[in-house]
Amino acid sequence: MSRQDTSDIVFRRILAVFPISILILVAGIFFQLVSSSQLSLHKFGIGFLFSRVWDPVAEQFGALPFIFGTCVTSLVALLLAVPIGVGAAIYLAEYAPPKVSKAISILVDLLAAIPSVIYGLWGIFVLVPCMRNNIQPFLGKYLGFLPFFQGPNYGVGFLAASIILAIIIVPFIISVSREVILAVPSVYKESAYALGTTRWEAIFDIVLSYGRVGILGAVILALGRAIGETMAVTMIIGNNVVISPSLFSPGYTLASVLANEFAEAATNMYLSALIEIGLVLFLVSIIVNILARVLIWSVTKGPGNVVK
Repeated sequence: MSRQDTSDIVFRRILAVFPISILILVAGIFFQLVSSSQLSLHKFGIGFLFSRVWDPVAEQFGALPFIFGTCVTSLVALLLAVPIGVGAAIYLAEYAPPKVSKAISILVDLLAAIPSVIYGLWGIFVLVPCMRNNIQPFLGKYLGFLPFFQGPNYGVGFLAASIILAIIIVPFIISVSREVILAVPSVYKESAYALGTTRWEAIFDIVLSYGRVGILGAVILALGRAIGETMAVTMIIGNNVVISPSLFSPGYTLASVLANEFAEAATNMYLSALIEIGLVLFLVSIIVNILARVLIWSVTKGPGNVVK
């Protein structure tokens, strides 16, 4: 081999170390979480995921209230954020003038870069009083016949946490959805125009049809972000171990219970149960993000792979 061939081989092998190190890091985190949660895993088994009892004094632990709170806040946040995010992405990619689109895209990226604790502070001083004085009384008055809008009006709770999560994940939905829409080959839209379709028909029938898997990937990516959000949720969800159909009720999420109680874990079993919650959160986040990346890649990899 020539010296150039040898240097290429050496350089390639050196570069291969970096992605391998990422895999080793993820595997190391996983095995450390499993090892540190052995006490809880052996005592409670799979029942840990389905028990609603969380009693540190009696050392009886179950993750169901936290799984419930995580699911409720994340799903409500998606219901609020997806229409806004996808609508904004369509406007920026298809309707907005280039200068306006670029300026708003920069602002969207800035929103995504704001630390979550800032959102939490805004939630405490602005959102929670607004929820307590205006939004929740209004919902209770006109929709109080539904179990979702019943209960005491504290201001904090599932609904307030969901609104904060929606604000946090909207920039991710906008950015990724916009890139997916821009990745649609212009030949498809031009063909639709040639057949006499209007602009909105071309967008809904062609652009969104082509990019629906990628947009779904953006939504799932935002879901992963919502599931793992910690500080902002911890500050305004109320931190109460309860399973309630009411969105006004204070609650807990997987991430918020770790942030709120980890420093208080005085026994090995208590600490092991919290680490097992971290293990559940880790696995859910990994699976959600992998699924999102696969869906986005399936659309953006090229015009030869049209989603039908």
